[in-house]
Amino acid sequence: MADAIVDMDAAVAQAYSALPAGASAHAHDLRALVLQTALDEGLPPPMETLKWGEPAYLPGRSGTTVRIGPDAQRQSLKLLVHCQTNLVERWRQRFDDRLSFEGNRAVLVPVDRPLDRNALASCIAEAFTYHRNGHHG
Repeated sequence: MADAIVDMDAAVAQAYSALPAGASAHAHDLRALVLQTALDEGLPPPMETLKWGEPAYLPGRSGTTVRIGPDAQRQSLKLLVHCQTNLVERWRQRFDDRLSFEGNRAVLVPVDRPLDRNALASCIAEAFTYHRNGHHG
Protein backbone atom coordinates (compact mmCIF):
# COMPACT_ATOMS: atom_id res chain seq x y z
CA MET A 1 0.00 0.00 0.00
CA ALA A 2 2.92 2.36 0.61
CA ASP A 3 3.44 2.65 -3.15
CA ALA A 4 0.13 4.50 -3.46
CA ILE A 5 0.97 7.20 -0.94
CA VAL A 6 2.12 10.39 -2.61
CA ASP A 7 3.26 13.65 -1.08
CA MET A 8 0.37 15.88 -0.16
CA ASP A 9 0.11 19.45 -1.40
CA ALA A 10 0.18 21.98 1.47
CA ALA A 11 -3.30 23.34 0.65
CA VAL A 12 -4.74 19.81 0.55
CA ALA A 13 -3.01 18.98 3.84
CA GLN A 14 -4.61 22.10 5.34
CA ALA A 15 -8.09 20.90 4.20
CA TYR A 16 -7.49 17.53 5.87
CA SER A 17 -6.24 19.13 9.08
CA ALA A 18 -9.35 21.36 9.22
CA LEU A 19 -11.58 18.28 9.61
CA PRO A 20 -12.69 17.23 13.10
CA ALA A 21 -10.27 14.74 14.72
CA GLY A 22 -12.40 11.61 14.16
CA ALA A 23 -13.18 12.57 10.58
CA SER A 24 -9.58 13.46 9.81
CA ALA A 25 -8.26 9.97 10.50
CA HIS A 26 -11.01 8.44 8.35
CA ALA A 27 -10.38 11.00 5.61
CA HIS A 28 -6.69 10.04 5.49
CA ASP A 29 -7.69 6.35 5.24
CA LEU A 30 -10.12 7.23 2.45
CA ARG A 31 -7.39 9.18 0.65
CA ALA A 32 -5.07 6.18 0.85
CA LEU A 33 -7.87 3.99 -0.53
CA VAL A 34 -8.44 6.43 -3.43
CA LEU A 35 -4.75 6.41 -4.33
CA GLN A 36 -4.41 2.64 -3.92
CA THR A 37 -7.50 2.01 -6.06
CA ALA A 38 -6.05 4.07 -8.92
CA LEU A 39 -2.86 1.99 -8.67
CA ASP A 40 -4.86 -1.26 -8.56
CA GLU A 41 -6.78 -0.19 -11.68
CA GLY A 42 -3.50 0.40 -13.54
CA LEU A 43 -4.16 4.14 -13.73
CA PRO A 44 -1.61 6.87 -13.17
CA PRO A 45 -1.90 8.52 -9.75
CA PRO A 46 -4.81 10.95 -9.80
CA MET A 47 -4.03 14.65 -9.56
CA GLU A 48 -4.67 15.75 -5.98
CA THR A 49 -6.04 19.28 -5.64
CA LEU A 50 -8.79 21.26 -3.95
CA LYS A 51 -12.27 21.73 -5.40
CA TRP A 52 -14.72 23.79 -3.36
CA GLY A 53 -12.16 23.74 -0.56
CA GLU A 54 -12.19 19.93 -0.35
CA PRO A 55 -9.57 17.36 -1.41
CA ALA A 56 -10.31 16.20 -4.94
CA TYR A 57 -8.76 13.45 -7.06
CA LEU A 58 -8.75 13.92 -10.83
CA PRO A 59 -8.15 10.70 -12.76
CA GLY A 60 -7.66 12.35 -16.16
CA ARG A 61 -9.80 11.51 -19.16
CA SER A 62 -10.46 7.93 -18.07
CA GLY A 63 -12.97 8.94 -15.43
CA THR A 64 -14.61 11.49 -13.22
CA THR A 65 -13.29 13.36 -10.19
CA VAL A 66 -13.75 11.97 -6.68
CA ARG A 67 -13.90 14.46 -3.81
CA ILE A 68 -13.70 13.92 -0.03
CA GLY A 69 -15.59 16.27 2.27
CA PRO A 70 -17.46 16.40 5.58
CA ASP A 71 -21.23 16.22 5.85
CA ALA A 72 -23.02 19.18 7.47
CA GLN A 73 -23.43 17.40 10.81
CA ARG A 74 -19.82 16.10 10.67
CA GLN A 75 -21.00 12.58 11.55
CA SER A 76 -19.84 11.27 8.20
CA LEU A 77 -17.51 12.03 5.37
CA LYS A 78 -18.79 12.28 1.84
CA LEU A 79 -17.19 10.62 -1.15
CA LEU A 80 -18.55 12.87 -3.88
CA VAL A 81 -18.74 12.49 -7.65
CA HIS A 82 -20.16 14.73 -10.36
CA CYS A 83 -23.96 14.93 -10.03
CA GLN A 84 -24.50 14.44 -13.76
CA THR A 85 -23.08 10.94 -13.71
CA ASN A 86 -25.23 7.90 -12.96
CA LEU A 87 -22.62 6.52 -10.58
CA VAL A 88 -24.44 7.01 -7.26
CA GLU A 89 -27.62 5.55 -8.75
CA ARG A 90 -25.70 2.43 -9.79
CA TRP A 91 -23.86 2.19 -6.48
CA ARG A 92 -27.15 2.45 -4.62
CA GLN A 93 -28.46 -0.55 -6.57
CA ARG A 94 -25.35 -2.62 -5.74
CA PHE A 95 -24.43 -1.48 -2.25
CA ASP A 96 -27.67 -0.24 -0.64
CA ASP A 97 -27.25 -2.82 2.12
CA ARG A 98 -23.64 -1.75 2.82
CA LEU A 99 -23.31 1.97 2.08
CA SER A 100 -25.43 5.09 2.64
CA PHE A 101 -25.97 7.69 -0.04
CA GLU A 102 -26.95 11.32 -0.41
CA GLY A 103 -28.86 12.33 -3.50
CA ASN A 104 -27.14 11.63 -6.81
CA ARG A 105 -23.67 12.74 -5.85
CA ALA A 106 -22.34 11.22 -2.62
CA VAL A 107 -21.59 8.10 -0.62
CA LEU A 108 -21.77 8.82 3.12
CA VAL A 109 -18.87 7.32 5.05
CA PRO A 110 -19.61 7.20 8.81
CA VAL A 111 -16.62 8.25 10.91
CA ASP A 112 -17.57 5.92 13.78
CA ARG A 113 -17.30 2.68 11.77
CA PRO A 114 -14.49 1.03 9.81
CA LEU A 115 -14.38 1.80 6.09
CA ASP A 116 -16.14 -0.76 3.89
CA ARG A 117 -12.97 -0.93 1.81
CA ASN A 118 -14.23 -3.39 -0.80
CA ALA A 119 -17.43 -1.50 -1.57
CA LEU A 120 -15.73 1.90 -1.52
CA ALA A 121 -12.83 0.71 -3.70
CA SER A 122 -15.36 -0.60 -6.21
CA CYS A 123 -17.10 2.80 -6.27
CA ILE A 124 -13.80 4.67 -6.64
CA ALA A 125 -12.67 2.34 -9.44
CA GLU A 126 -15.94 2.91 -11.32
CA ALA A 127 -15.57 6.69 -10.97
CA PHE A 128 -11.96 6.62 -12.13
CA THR A 129 -12.84 4.48 -15.19
CA TYR A 130 -16.26 6.03 -15.89
CA HIS A 131 -15.41 7.31 -19.38
CA ARG A 132 -13.03 4.50 -20.30
CA ASN A 133 -15.62 1.81 -19.65
CA GLY A 134 -18.49 3.61 -21.35
CA HIS A 135 -20.66 3.72 -18.22
CA HIS A 136 -21.86 7.24 -18.76
CA GLY A 137 -25.24 8.07 -20.17
